[in-house]
Amino acid sequence: MDVGIVAKRENPRAAYLAEELRRTLEGEEATVRIDETTATALDEGGVPPEAMRGCDLVVSIGGDGTFLFTAREVGDTPILGVNLGEVGFLNAVGPDEALSAVRTAFEQYEETGEVRSRVVSRLAAAGDGWSLPPALNEITVCGPQRGTGGGLSVEVRVDGSLYTGGHADGVLLATPTGSTAYNLSEGGPLVHPGIDGVLVTEMCARESMPPLLIPAGREITVRVDDAEVAYAIADGRRRRRVEPPERIRVSHADEPVRMAGPEVDFFEALGKLD
Repeated sequence: MDVGIVAKRENPRAAYLAEELRRTLEGEEATVRIDETTATALDEGGVPPEAMRGCDLVVSIGGDGTFLFTAREVGDTPILGVNLGEVGFLNAVGPDEALSAVRTAFEQYEETGEVRSRVVSRLAAAGDGWSLPPALNEITVCGPQRGTGGGLSVEVRVDGSLYTGGHADGVLLATPTGSTAYNLSEGGPLVHPGIDGVLVTEMCARESMPPLLIPAGREITVRVDDAEVAYAIADGRRRRRVEPPERIRVSHADEPVRMAGPEVDFFEALGKLD
């Protein structure tokens, strides 16, 4: 079994747990790769996370941000999310259960040749000659700044039919997974992860429509006008400068995230929002 480990940067607890998992897995005759930043802290050799795409399992140690980073780098390789003491929406396994969860994944691999995982959709955004990496939480289309004097004119269509249009700071298109993140802070609703769809939430629109949950498989387009420049952003990290007028297509990505290990208790994780 080939396992990758990506730990939260500059976090001694995460690095210690990564080393503990490495020793345990190598004791089971697994091949283990640690991300190069964590490996440096441990005085070991490491690899960039993108080199873990061929692994049978990647363990992400940290918060939701570490999981999102890991997912961007390793594609559809199964990911086991380990938190550092606080249950997140992407990391169901606590530090005390990490060794047991990894052993369970190893036993699954020994029995079946693969680690059991569940598929979680991501979103893809594309324009004329460009595309963004898949987003697990959300795609944001926004102006260069928020508030008075900022924003942009935006139009959202679903299967060619107009849903909303007008001036706003931007528009946010979220997965159910991402409904608890940026979407929630913009007044969007919570969506249970068992529902597959795309959530459209306007950001400080002058004449806003209520947020809309769209079934999977529909064609969504966001047209941007009347702005010197705009940005399309995936998961708050990867951004593309857009020169209006531009039409951005948003759809489910071909490459999902595969989440290994126990499922997060959605309602327990909501406690972190208090």
